[in-house]
Amino acid sequence: MTLLVHAATLTYPDGDARLTALDAVCLEVPAGTLTAVVGPSGSGKSSLLAVAATLVTPDRGRVVVAGEDTTRMGPAEKSALRREKIGIVFQQPNLPASLTAAEQLQVMGHLAGRPARALRRRALELLDAVGLADKADRRPHQLSGGQRQRVNIARALMNEPAVLLVDEPTSALDHERGAAVLDLLVALTRERSTATVLVTHDHAHLERMDHTAAMADGRLSGAGSAAPAGAAVLARGGAGGAQGAGGGAAWAEGAR
Repeated sequence: MTLLVHAATLTYPDGDARLTALDAVCLEVPAGTLTAVVGPSGSGKSSLLAVAATLVTPDRGRVVVAGEDTTRMGPAEKSALRREKIGIVFQQPNLPASLTAAEQLQVMGHLAGRPARALRRRALELLDAVGLADKADRRPHQLSGGQRQRVNIARALMNEPAVLLVDEPTSALDHERGAAVLDLLVALTRERSTATVLVTHDHAHLERMDHTAAMADGRLSGAGSAAPAGAAVLARGGAGGAQGAGGGAAWAEGAR
C-alpha cells in the first residue's frame, strides 16, 4: 500500500489574484519507507501535508491513499478514510491533560468504533513498541518532552494506518532526543509497513531516511540516494510562488 500525490496544484485567493501553495506536486511513498520533505517556512510543506491528509482538496491533481482515490470523495468519506488509514503526528502532541498515556490512545480507538475490550490491550502494545510500557498510567505533566512525542506517535498508530504523516517531530527536542524519535519512526515504518512522510527543518538526521525531497516555492524536487526500488519523488514546473498559509491553517485546524 502506498501514498500517491499526483500533479497536485493548490491555490488560495490573494486579493485579485491567486496564491500558489502547491505547483503540480507529485509524490509517491511505498509502504515500509520513509520520505523526508525539507524546505524553508512558507515553501508549501504544510500545504502538502494537508493535501496528503485529505484535510484540503487540491484545485487539480489526485491523492490516492492505500489504493483509494480520494478525488471524488465527500467530506464524510474522507473523514472515515482518515480514521481508518491515515495517522497524523502533529508538531505539538496536544495531549489532553486529564488522560493517561494509555487513555490518549484508547480515545482514538473509540472514535474509530473499535470494541472497548480490545482498546486497552492495543494501547499497551503500542506504548511498549515506543518504549513507554512503564508509563502507561502517567499523565502528560509526568512525562518528558520526548516521552510526550512518543505518545503522540503511538496515538497516530492506534488504528493501524497505511499512511503516517509526521510534522516536525523534533522541533521541541534536543539533538539526542530528536535522534531517538527519528530512529523510532524509521523502525516503526519498517515494522508496520506504513508509507511515512516526515516534514522537517532538521537536516542533521536525513541519512536515516529512505528518500529526501525539497520544497521551494510550492514545487517538490530531488530524491535521496537510499530510496528503495519503485520509490519516486517527482516535480512538475509551473509559475507561482508558494506561501502555504492556507494549507498550514488547515493542517493546524486538524489538530483540534
